[in-house]
Amino acid sequence: MNKRIPALALSLTLLLSGCVSLSDSSYTVVEPHTEQPVLGEDPSTVKASTYSELVNGVLFFVTQGMEEGVIQLTDYHGDVEEDLNRACLEVDQDDPLGAYAVEFIKNDYTTILTTYEATITISYRRSLEQISSLVNITGTSAIREEAAQALGAFDTELALRVGVFNGDVDTVKEQVRQAYYDTPAAALGMPECSVTLYPDTGVQRIVEILLDYPQEPTVLKRKSEQLQEQAAVILAPIQYQIESRRLDLLLETLPGVVKADPQGGSTAWDALLGEGADDEGLALAFQLLCSDMGLDSEIVEGTLEGTPHFFNSVTRNGTTVWVDLSRSLSQTWTAKQMVELGYQWEGQES
Repeated sequence: MNKRIPALALSLTLLLSGCVSLSDSSYTVVEPHTEQPVLGEDPSTVKASTYSELVNGVLFFVTQGMEEGVIQLTDYHGDVEEDLNRACLEVDQDDPLGAYAVEFIKNDYTTILTTYEATITISYRRSLEQISSLVNITGTSAIREEAAQALGAFDTELALRVGVFNGDVDTVKEQVRQAYYDTPAAALGMPECSVTLYPDTGVQRIVEILLDYPQEPTVLKRKSEQLQEQAAVILAPIQYQIESRRLDLLLETLPGVVKADPQGGSTAWDALLGEGADDEGLALAFQLLCSDMGLDSEIVEGTLEGTPHFFNSVTRNGTTVWVDLSRSLSQTWTAKQMVELGYQWEGQES
């Protein structure tokens, strides 16, 4: 009896078609279309007369989550046994979804007059939930935004099908690292990150990211909620002031609400709710508050007298100023002043 994974039928048929529109956080991916195989009377049966159609048939079964399907080969001029083995291997090892989701594919065939009937049996090593959770993105640069959303929700697993992948495992890890600083309310300790690419080579890849947080996600979610509640309390008196005054008012507010400690923790939670934060935690706290106020700010990873150091930049009315809460909770500097004080950072003006 043929077995299916019903919930995959719609979502993975979209993957096969090449044009995928997912949730608000996803992207539309335009890929070369895999030809829709000719179906037999039974929906678990497809027809093929060329090697390309044979590969498409096996891939169709995978995208449908089918554990067993039948391919009818008519007017086929190749070596059926050799081509069946090669097609199953190609889908299993070279197609991103096959490499990610399939444990093995085996085949058997019989001859009925001039027609071959091949039974394809597929074993999966991914759960229905994992396969259904695949997110399609256009390119490597989009990994950062998806990783930020996963970190913000304290997800432990993220799998992305990348339409055009340029880079390697280290490239992905760096994107995840940058994403961590994009989410200051959830940056409560850098998680350990492991990355696997499926397949090993190719333009289209599935990128699997596993995240191991320093505390249980449920604990971190609660701390993140507390942090955001505290930020709202701090900003309540100044939140709706005219834009030109917001930065000044924020800097006037910080000395009474931010705790600095060179030996403290490295999160915004340490700065606003804990016993004090170092330069990294202070930069995250400032970024969180600026973001909530609608200020155009960034966390800057640079050096201070040759030592790695975090600080912030804020752009107001087209002018960028610099803030380092570990030096002062209420002062800004120009780029020239920062350099004179011993700061260096990527992209600074010479």
